[in-house]
Amino acid sequence: MPIAPSYSVRRIVRPRVARPLLILFLLLNAVQVLYIHNALSRPEPSIETIQPPQRIYIASIHWNNEAILREYWNDAVVALVDVLGPRNVFVSILESGSWDNSKDALRDLDYRLEKQGVLRNITVSDTTHKDEMEKNHNAQGWIQTARGQKELRRIPYLARLRNESLRHLVQLLEKGETFDKVLFLNDVVFTTQDVLKLLNTNNGEYAAACSLDYARPPHYYDTFALRDHDGYEHVMQTWPYFRSGTSRNAMKRHSPVPVSSCWNGIVSMPAAVFGPPTNLHFRGVSDSLAKYHVEGSECCLIHADNPLSASLGVYINPRVRVGYNGPAYDSTHPKGSWVSLWQILIGLWQNRFRRWFTTPSLKELFKKRAVRRWSLEERGNHENGGFCLINEMQVLVENGWAHV
Repeated sequence: MPIAPSYSVRRIVRPRVARPLLILFLLLNAVQVLYIHNALSRPEPSIETIQPPQRIYIASIHWNNEAILREYWNDAVVALVDVLGPRNVFVSILESGSWDNSKDALRDLDYRLEKQGVLRNITVSDTTHKDEMEKNHNAQGWIQTARGQKELRRIPYLARLRNESLRHLVQLLEKGETFDKVLFLNDVVFTTQDVLKLLNTNNGEYAAACSLDYARPPHYYDTFALRDHDGYEHVMQTWPYFRSGTSRNAMKRHSPVPVSSCWNGIVSMPAAVFGPPTNLHFRGVSDSLAKYHVEGSECCLIHADNPLSASLGVYINPRVRVGYNGPAYDSTHPKGSWVSLWQILIGLWQNRFRRWFTTPSLKELFKKRAVRRWSLEERGNHENGGFCLINEMQVLVENGWAHV
């Protein structure tokens, strides 16, 4: 009969096994962190311009952006146009009822673009949110809210503005003119190099390519529109962000990140898809679906509707990082890696624990139930962008927008 090892023997054996395992665990973590840090630190060659030259339609909407327009944005647009070539660019800017001096800042830009010989349309409007809210309450985009009144939904309003910024593109495409890309520019700090890198994402082959945007680093900003490769919201708002292994692993390699949807400051999309026969355009979800307290970003739904998304892919380019203020931009562009060794280590494990111990199932269940109830209301009710939906209702108010 074998004799069981004494307590003292077991006490000696266990540390002998545990210590090498601990060392191996720490070693594997160190190797992974160093590998990722090296990928994020690798210097990138400067891009002088896009070869061959491309025709770019630049679209942008603005509201109360005077500070960033005067300090960063106008200069960045002028510098970008100079590199792309004034004859290769059409600039379309729509300002909507600002109460600061955004209109004057854009008039200054208009004058500078005129001197460059750029084709453009810069429209400023005196129509405020208050004016919009006093229009026909029976029109599309209005909804009965829990506050007991009809209110104007934010997303259909924004979709209308974005479509207006594309109006000249559609007209030019219908006349037979061609553009290679549409470049959507938010009110962000960016450089010409940022744009050139974005345009060159995946060697220029994509249905959409987006930057990463920051207002308060290290947290990324546009949580409303970004969905990972599997259609889920972020699992965390700091690096490496994603629940999907496909998206997360690409982020670790610092390569174009496959996602289902993105916007995040600057976006490039093929221009032809906005003209015949596709006629892609921005939209909100149906008012009849929104009454179930369901909303989706127009900047997410555009990817759900784009027939090129499945074949060419939608990507985040982590090498292109923009900011909604100067300090945010500077913080994400240090010398070397933009994510520190410590942030990589903590990010990896925080991401693991969140994936292990949280689930999107309840959010997904709510969305599916809402869409199912809506689809039974009327034959033909269908929503392409189920992955875009969230449990929210957003309406326009005089000084911006509000949750209801």
